[in-house]
Amino acid sequence: MVHNFNAGPSILPKEVFQEASEAILNFNNMGLSILEIGHRTDAFQSVMDEAQSLTRELMNLNAGKEVLFLHGGASTQFFQVPMNLLDEKSGAAYLDCGVWGTKAIKEAKLYGNVEVVASSKDRNYSYIPKGYSIPDKASYFHYTTNNTVEGSQMHAIPETDIPLVADMSSDILSTDMDFNRFALIYAGAQKNIGAAGVNVVITDQEILGKVSRKLPAMMDYREHIKNGSMLNTPPVFAVYVCMLTLRWLKKIGGVKAIQKLNEKKAALLYDTLDQLPLFTPTVAKEDRSLMNAVFTMADADLEKAFLATCKANGMYGVKGHRSVGGFRISMYNALPYESVEAVTDLMKDFANKNG
Repeated sequence: MVHNFNAGPSILPKEVFQEASEAILNFNNMGLSILEIGHRTDAFQSVMDEAQSLTRELMNLNAGKEVLFLHGGASTQFFQVPMNLLDEKSGAAYLDCGVWGTKAIKEAKLYGNVEVVASSKDRNYSYIPKGYSIPDKASYFHYTTNNTVEGSQMHAIPETDIPLVADMSSDILSTDMDFNRFALIYAGAQKNIGAAGVNVVITDQEILGKVSRKLPAMMDYREHIKNGSMLNTPPVFAVYVCMLTLRWLKKIGGVKAIQKLNEKKAALLYDTLDQLPLFTPTVAKEDRSLMNAVFTMADADLEKAFLATCKANGMYGVKGHRSVGGFRISMYNALPYESVEAVTDLMKDFANKNG
């Protein structure tokens, strides 16, 4: 059996692969591939409509929320967000908890003043800062909900009256929360929602159109809203895979059901890590991610041996990000509990032989 712990693009439900592969050959018994149907056809419009409707339902969104499926990943949103929300003479507040937050801050500085209200860089992003204050006059407060590279996660929504903007690329729809608290949410789809190549954006209309700069049509959220995510040809297949994945999530009980499974998977993995001195988790316990568990070993030779053992047992994506090193086990929605059981059994066996 193969176990997929890749951090992204990552594991998707098997039934999604099956349906998507069938649609490549014959979509909806039309005799055409999903790859060749027109995006202005009723056939694809129904896909887009269902993807947006399922997103609204699974996130329990208010009627005023707009759901967009756009080209590009979160990196595009790093500059599209401030381009739309941050005027040259105004300021935005950002939280710096890892590599993706750092990149978002760098892009935002191109469009206005950015105040970094707190950072965990002093300890290699191994924790989430607490007790910081958000400026009352900030246009918005931006943070990354889950830090894929470093393995930390925000487990509560910040209390503030400032519009909240969140990069949820690696944990969207993994835990139940009040998504309506956010003025804008964005997420690259390739971890919990679907295939790489599409970005999900959920936004309030009233925060748009307040900057003085002129926006290119493709960068203006209002134009995408007006055109129903079809201002230009959308990433048709990627949107279709999103729709299938959202269908699957609804079928198994929605966000509350998947949260219970995610907590169970994470508890097993972290309990195992805490019991084995050979492995060292790198993130403060209270800030550990349910999606990405990051850990190291003191002996470089044993690290290589453990990676080789994982590979020999069909476990993919265990090597940590190049900027952090060590190991990373990603446990996105579609990862079965059995895969976490398999890797924890392997860890125990490896520790018994090498501890």
